Amino acid sequence: MGRMWTLRANGIKVPGGKVFCLHRLPEGSEMKGIVFGVDIAKRVFQLHWVEPQTGEVVTLQLKRERFLEHFANRSSCLIGMEACGGSQHWARSLRKLGHEVKLLSGRMVKPFVVGNKNDAADARAIWTAVQQPEIKAVAIKSEEQQAVLALHRMREQLVKFRTAQSNGLRGLLTEYGEVMPQGRAGIKRDIPGALGRLSDRLPAIVIDTLREQYARLGEIDGQISQIERRLRQWQREDSATQRIAAIPGVGLLSATAAVATMGDAKAFKSGREFAAWLGLVPRQTGTGGRVRLLGISKRGDTYLRTLVIHGARAVLTHSKSPPEWLSELVKRRPKNVAIVAMANKMARTIWALMAHERAYQFGYVSRPA
Repeated sequence: MGRMWTLRANGIKVPGGKVFCLHRLPEGSEMKGIVFGVDIAKRVFQLHWVEPQTGEVVTLQLKRERFLEHFANRSSCLIGMEACGGSQHWARSLRKLGHEVKLLSGRMVKPFVVGNKNDAADARAIWTAVQQPEIKAVAIKSEEQQAVLALHRMREQLVKFRTAQSNGLRGLLTEYGEVMPQGRAGIKRDIPGALGRLSDRLPAIVIDTLREQYARLGEIDGQISQIERRLRQWQREDSATQRIAAIPGVGLLSATAAVATMGDAKAFKSGREFAAWLGLVPRQTGTGGRVRLLGISKRGDTYLRTLVIHGARAVLTHSKSPPEWLSELVKRRPKNVAIVAMANKMARTIWALMAHERAYQFGYVSRPA
């Protein structure tokens, strides 16, 4: 018997792909359900859990086809996964089987990885992290919400393509003395004339290729406009997006992205928690009881945070009647600080409208409950 315990401690694999180790549960503790840590991949999934009756630590590899089958006949349990590609799909599928699923940010899981990084270590780290009460889980989105985010991602990619295309044309024309102005409007206006002037100096094959590349800019513009029309159509059919769009500084992109990214608004306790989740609150560093505030944390969804900050900048720069507190803040603090403060307030307002299902009221003053 002593020899078998030595094999368990050394992590020797047994038939079936399982590894058993001694794990003693605290006396008097009761497990409502088994906690699983799952490291997902394209084909092979790594599982880690502790059997509550025996205290055995189990690690198991499963093929993609057998993953849901493993949980189909189990009683309700808590399953932790890292938020990555495919995790939303598996979270929805496991929820349909009656399990509780928590998606964790990779940044939250990394501190719990012990030793060399591999699938088993990652699954064990996820199993440990999912049981920490202070770690905030990533929202599990519906297929409709993910579809809207897919439109945003494709639009964002097209914008990058358009920028790269414009910069490439700008650099090529500069080599021949044709300097284009900054901005898309200027390059669209001046490129046809520049190509006309260069047509007598350069071979026709080069001019024809440059015209084709310039025409591609128009094609990308059309594709971006088509995606925006589809987002606008979805906005007309979604009441939450319409309520959010009434907030000054919140437009089509930020409204649809906020609804799709947030998921269930009641998953956040308050607007402050949602603003912190977006990375719009200061980082902190402290020791010996002294706490020092730094710049904003920049955690959470970068895309949505960027949209909200751009909207706040538009309120400060272009609004005819910006909030009085914002105008006063600009007088004593840098402009970017005031913009982030406005973005923080916008994020809190977005959460309040979604969580309480209310319409936006200009000049509304919140009162403590």
